Amino acid sequence: MSDQARKITAFLYEIGLLKRFKRTGWSTVGVPLPESVADHSYRVSVMASVLAAMEGADCQRAGFLALWHDSQETRTTDIPHLTKRYVTAVGNAAVTADQVAPLPPAVAEMIKSAVAEFEGGETLEARCARDADKLECLFQAREYQDQGHANVQDWIASSLAGLTTASAKQIAEEALAQNTLDWLLAAKRQPR
Repeated sequence: MSDQARKITAFLYEIGLLKRFKRTGWSTVGVPLPESVADHSYRVSVMASVLAAMEGADCQRAGFLALWHDSQETRTTDIPHLTKRYVTAVGNAAVTADQVAPLPPAVAEMIKSAVAEFEGGETLEARCARDADKLECLFQAREYQDQGHANVQDWIASSLAGLTTASAKQIAEEALAQNTLDWLLAAKRQPR
């Protein structure tokens, strides 16, 4: 197991880069310290589970698919949408295949199948995970907006346009109506 442990350990160190790599698109609107790819992926996973519960899908599977959806960015970093117009990028499945090539077959297949299902968008769980990716961007844009960053409307509009599930559309509508700290005021009013 020592060779397998060495390769798995190296992969886990690589995945740790997602904690340091920032979501770069936000810098164009003046966000000085945007969230990391790992920050984004965490909330996407939570949102995917919630959306799956609302849609009657497998919550654990949807959250799992979302967990892996940006894992390729250890090798590509977070490429802003504008930049993608000028570079030729390898697809996420190909990047994932390279990342997991040294890993034991069971581990490699688990990751490759999650990425393929997310990218394919065919299952309800994948649609919930993909909607969660867009919904998280909308939430983040609203939070940055509340912090004084005025030029986030394009992120909000593109996120809304990409939603497919009824549950994600409902949550997005409420996210736009609600102040991002309404939950805090409600929590303070709750009796102990």
